[in-house]
Amino acid sequence: MSVAPWICRSCFRALARRQPRQFLRHASNETLAPSLLQRAVSLKTEHDALRRTLSDSFDAARAKRAAELARVAAALAAWQDAQAAIAELSSMLDDPAQDRDLAAIARDELEAENSRLQSLARDLSVSLTPRHPYADLPCLIEFRPGPGGLEGRYFADAIFKMYKLLCARRGYRCSVLKYELADTAGDQSSAAGEMPLQEAILEVHEPGAYDIFRGEAGMHRVQRIPSTESKGRVHTSAVAVWVLPSFPEVDAADLLDFENPESDFYINPSDVRTETMRARGAGGQHVNKTESAIRLTHVPTNTVVSMQDHRSQQRNRDEAWKTLRMRIADQRREQKEAEAARLRNSVLSKAQITRGDKIRTYNYNQDRCTDHRAGIDVHNLPNVLQGGETLDRVMDAAKEWLVARDVQGVIAEEEASKQ
Repeated sequence: MSVAPWICRSCFRALARRQPRQFLRHASNETLAPSLLQRAVSLKTEHDALRRTLSDSFDAARAKRAAELARVAAALAAWQDAQAAIAELSSMLDDPAQDRDLAAIARDELEAENSRLQSLARDLSVSLTPRHPYADLPCLIEFRPGPGGLEGRYFADAIFKMYKLLCARRGYRCSVLKYELADTAGDQSSAAGEMPLQEAILEVHEPGAYDIFRGEAGMHRVQRIPSTESKGRVHTSAVAVWVLPSFPEVDAADLLDFENPESDFYINPSDVRTETMRARGAGGQHVNKTESAIRLTHVPTNTVVSMQDHRSQQRNRDEAWKTLRMRIADQRREQKEAEAARLRNSVLSKAQITRGDKIRTYNYNQDRCTDHRAGIDVHNLPNVLQGGETLDRVMDAAKEWLVARDVQGVIAEEEASKQ
């Protein structure tokens, strides 16, 4: 049997091309929900329009939106290229006059492109999920023992040390904000050197740490035989883990940078409606006969500021803008604090600190760690508890589960909007 000569991919497609690109519309898109594809096309159209607008005049809000949509546009372009390649290869295989050797190469290429398409479809789906607003922030990881008595406190210390060792291995900067032992247990430690932990807080200073660790929040269950158990019975305990965004202290200069869209004091001028009017009350004829008073309305929040204390309209305008920025900044700080409290309560409430609401189980007898959301089992439990590579596998699986859940949420949202 003759062996097909080697030929590079570009030359191969150039020689074998028989059909124009209209076959793209026949390419299979079974790996991508139609609602997601429609959303991606719509967002890419918006991205391209923003890029054209920004080429004429710069606007901070439009530039930020274009940057947010850039990953969708890039993912869609890569997916469309793969679709085009598959359509081209399929048309070559459907051609009865096609050279046998070239057809054999086309089959191999088609298999590789189909595999690549699945990966690109997943990347496109992920790009369509809204990025968590605190994804780029550092985080706080809180540990508190649940049911299980002294054994639960020992395991809380084991989980605390696990994440601390993980940070050390990955090179993440972290610090212990709180490490409090149970008063009733004294300094008594377990056979493994675990301390009876009452509560601990670990701050991970790495930017993006919240996105890395947010999948770890929930109830962690342990099944093992305590060193004090004389009859060899397996005890079940639980540890509650919270993961919260850590808002870094902002430099005063950055905080007061009114032109920085990241500042709490930034207000897009296009969001403000300005009205001039005659001032009322005492102040002489100039105040009463000229439109020196200013009223600013921040349309998105319906925040209204009026200023008429000065004879000069410009001075009233400056004072009104200063007051409006302070009010909007105060609202944004309150929203952040409320969101942090909501996140903490949504992760775990006191009623949820039970062994039955577990997200993960650490079984010592079976040398096994199971993530119940992702449905993954890994062995080599000592490596997990030492923050090793096996823990990486578990955390990656949990992150995949979170992404899949977000994708399903986007699909449901798109389908609901069409009804």
